[in-house]
Formats: sequence, C-alpha cells, structure tokens
Amino acid sequence: MLDAAMIERGLVRTGKSKGGLAQAMGVRASAISEILSGLRQIKATEIAPIVEYLELNRVPIMGRIGAGAVIEPDVEQIPPEGIGEVELPFPLSEETIAFEVTGDSMLPKYESGDVIVVYREQRHPLASFYGEEAAVRLKTGERYLKTIERGKSPSTVNLTSFNAKAINGVKLDWIGEICVTLPRAQIERLRSKGGSRARKAKTAKK
Repeated sequence: MLDAAMIERGLVRTGKSKGGLAQAMGVRASAISEILSGLRQIKATEIAPIVEYLELNRVPIMGRIGAGAVIEPDVEQIPPEGIGEVELPFPLSEETIAFEVTGDSMLPKYESGDVIVVYREQRHPLASFYGEEAAVRLKTGERYLKTIERGKSPSTVNLTSFNAKAINGVKLDWIGEICVTLPRAQIERLRSKGGSRARKAKTAKK
C-alpha cells in the first residue's frame, strides 16, 4: 500500500526533490507537502507516476539462491544496494531483498531464473514457518532455499526439497520469509518493458 511514509523514504533514498515529484505527477508543488503531512489523499491516477519517479517498485538482488544448494554470494560480502535489482509491477516495502533462483531441486514450484523477494529481517518465530518454503541461513553460515520442517528438538529443523536429500537436525540463524515469487518469464517481460520505457524517455529528451 502506497502511503506518505513510503514517499518520504523514496525521496530520501533517491535524493530526488519534491518539486521533481510534483512535476512527474502533474500537480502543484505544494500538493506533495500536503500528501506528506496527511492533508491530502493520493489519487489512484497518481500512484503509477509516484512509483516510477521514486523507484518504489525496485528491489535489490542480493545474489543467487541455490534451490537445494547454498546461496552465494553471502549477503554480508556484497554492497548494501545489492548486485543488481528487479523492477516489480507494484511498490514494495524497503524491508525486502531479492534472490535469483538457480538449480532444479525445488522443481516444479521454483525454476532456475525465477526471483524470490523476501523480508530482510526475520519477522516471526521459528515455529510459525514449519511446512513453508523460505530462504534460510544456518548457524554454520550456509544459505539455502528449502522447506522448513520441525526437527527432533525445539531448536533444530529439517530442511527439505522436492528433488534433493533432506538436511536434518540443523539450527537456523535467519529465515527470509518469501513475500513475492516472480517466474523467469515474467522477469524477462518486466525487464523488456523497463528497457522500452528507458528508450522512449531517451528519445523524448532529444
């Protein structure tokens, strides 16, 4: 849901101005201050230009995630902004990061080239994830895309895949809850659409 807080964070993150946002929206400059102070509601027709101008639909890709294998590179070894980004068809919280899936052990649900968007910080206790797929980091540092199952003790879990041997009796350091999954074909269409917009904008400036 697009709100004033997301707009304010977008202005700070991108370094763009309220005046530039107003121009992109086709409104007077004072309208932005009114939106941020809660005096004015965002109109449905204004959502798309706000999202595009402030890049609120872009999520950093923090590396590739092995479907049944370890994630690499490790998130701590790459810059905070990631190694690239994926543009979504809707705005998302800045608390999210993305991984590109590689491998086939989670077929048919996840294919190589799909992108999963997860919450950067773990938001719920371990027990609430039993039976769910998630990006996980073990206490020993390995990172996986797996289904989390209850272990023999409250502090351990079993990690399963559709097409790979289970990893049993391990302790987790982090769980990346999946909030969006984007199939490879959709990613390619979105990137193609984004490239087309960029070419049109470049032509318009000439």
